[in-house]
Amino acid sequence: MSKIQMKTPLVEMDGDEMTRILWAWIKELLICPFVDLKTEYYDLGLKHRDETNDQVTIDSANAAKKYGVAVKCATITPNAQRVEEYNLKEMWKSPNGTIRAILDGTVFRAPILVNGVHPTVRTWKKPITIARHAYGDVYRNTEIRVPGAGKAELVFTGEDGQEIRRTVFDFKGPGIIQGIHNLDKSIESFAHSCFQYALSVKQDLWFSTKDTISKTYDHRFKDIFAEIYEKDYKADFEKAGITYFYTLIDDAVARVVRSEGGFIWSCKNYDGDVMSDMIATAFGSLAMMTSVLVSPGGQFEYEAAHGTVTRHYYRYLKGEETSTNPVATIFAWSGALRKRGEMDGLQDLQDFADRLEKAVLDTINSGVMTKDLALLYEGEAKAVNSREFLEEIASRLA
Repeated sequence: MSKIQMKTPLVEMDGDEMTRILWAWIKELLICPFVDLKTEYYDLGLKHRDETNDQVTIDSANAAKKYGVAVKCATITPNAQRVEEYNLKEMWKSPNGTIRAILDGTVFRAPILVNGVHPTVRTWKKPITIARHAYGDVYRNTEIRVPGAGKAELVFTGEDGQEIRRTVFDFKGPGIIQGIHNLDKSIESFAHSCFQYALSVKQDLWFSTKDTISKTYDHRFKDIFAEIYEKDYKADFEKAGITYFYTLIDDAVARVVRSEGGFIWSCKNYDGDVMSDMIATAFGSLAMMTSVLVSPGGQFEYEAAHGTVTRHYYRYLKGEETSTNPVATIFAWSGALRKRGEMDGLQDLQDFADRLEKAVLDTINSGVMTKDLALLYEGEAKAVNSREFLEEIASRLA
């Protein structure tokens, strides 16, 4: 069988731990036998990031800007324990945060639905898509461990020398300080992406922050969304028969839980991180969620929404079998291949991406799945290990 040809390479961002193992197996069993795969490869494993002083992360993001489509494996964001475990030079920032800051744009995350696995929220009948701002907040923060008593101030010095100064807190003893920021330009891009995506799928758009508490920071998000909606999208929304509304995030959570789904929920960066995990878990599994970063420059970066599955990785290193769910990582590959096919006018590559996803869903719907889904499956399920699951998908593709 002749392999499907590609014109332009994907930017391939390899990752860490168990997801790195799955990454290699997915290429071996599901991609390379059928596609003459072309990628520009970047190793974002934690050791290599440390060796390059994290330059490899920056290089991979710039490559994504150049080629237009990237696919990324899950990666470790080191904490103090990881610094010691990997003997790192420093506690490197989130690679996702670095990449998203360079590409800007919005992360859209939606659950992958299969027969026999129903949401734990009984009212949910349709997928809920999280639109997550991809810049700023805690992912670009500056932090200080306060050693003792003293005065903490927030100071902005303009290019013209004008100074704005606010007291953060008068410390009487040790504590911590965190400074975060955002940009009007990035918030505007976020708003446009959300409104355009809602129109493209004809779904209602909800947006939530906590502007009653954060009267400058969060309120700026609220104001920009309102201004752009009224100026650029209100008429189109009314014509399409869809709605946009803003509410506080605590009210949004209550509304979401009572809803039947079928809408887009737009959140700030950290809010979107937390809520997309909640949505994924309530629909079945963190490993059953698509995630794509859409840049205003027309670049796309596909990834899994979950972490590196550390516990399974250490079992794997001992030679033990694991039943790690690879579906989100497979869908990252299929999404990237489909988009590459769209951008290069390769219909057979797009069709392959569709067949790959169908093979995954058909395998699960036939009752063959990893353990996390088998525990939730309403029917007769056969739980298999990760490699067996991928082999079953490959047999359907073949």
